Amino acid sequence: MKVNSEGVSSSRVYLPAGQSYPSLLDFFVATFPHIEPAEWIARFSEGLVMTADGIRVEPNDSYLPNTHLLYFRRLAREPEILFEEQILYQDEHILVADKPHFLPVTPSGLYLHQTLLNRLKKKTGIQTLSPIHRIDRDTAGLVVFSVNPPERAKYQNLFRDRVVKKVYEAIAAYSENLINQLPMTYRSNIKESEHFLQMEEVDGEANADTYIELLEVKQPWAKYRLTPGSGKKHQLRCHLNALGIPIQHDQIYPILTPYQEFDLDFSRPLQLLAKEIYFKDPITGDDRVFISQREIGNS
Repeated sequence: MKVNSEGVSSSRVYLPAGQSYPSLLDFFVATFPHIEPAEWIARFSEGLVMTADGIRVEPNDSYLPNTHLLYFRRLAREPEILFEEQILYQDEHILVADKPHFLPVTPSGLYLHQTLLNRLKKKTGIQTLSPIHRIDRDTAGLVVFSVNPPERAKYQNLFRDRVVKKVYEAIAAYSENLINQLPMTYRSNIKESEHFLQMEEVDGEANADTYIELLEVKQPWAKYRLTPGSGKKHQLRCHLNALGIPIQHDQIYPILTPYQEFDLDFSRPLQLLAKEIYFKDPITGDDRVFISQREIGNS
């Protein structure tokens, strides 16, 4: 893996033995049919395709079976995220970042440079950084990264085994009836809906649970403390919406609103914050406690 001047890591592709192509361009077009040939031509012309040793290759070069090539993504235009992340903690094992709203954790879709991972790689020079869990790009707060690849699985297993305690804060609608029931544990069975962006509640045994506490009331809004017992996609957003108190500025629940990727409304961030995280470090044995320095409030 190599990293360009923007801190973006390369991808690797294997050229199988027993296959033949007139040129490297033909190989890439056949291997990645979802990418237009013109895009590969542009990547070659900009020196974004190279050998494993970092030597630039040309589109008409011969196909060399049983070798690897490296390539970088190219984005003609990318939404700019105006907010900065903070590094709260860093040692030889982990890095803990405090992510702003709107910033994706890892590259996807239109986002490459404007991601938490690539910003941190560029800032720290640590190219082996890898997130051991994720939060939505709409959500602000704590994200933990592994520094050393051989240790990564041990940290990821903490989340798999549900021995990490995560606490969120949210600003959501105030409900007199619900307030009288808090604190409470809300359980339901959630799954992906017909629209891949949304989750929905369905009949059946519960597969998601959230402990909900009231922190503050400023009608028509209230601040809640949310402790998920499971880690389903959009669990907190889905649960609060099901209770009739959708999170403030949520563009997915209850109504799915199309994103305006190049015209983001930075004045209306989703009022959801990954505030606290607790776990026992599987490498050092230390009790880890991290708290976001960010705050959410009515906006």
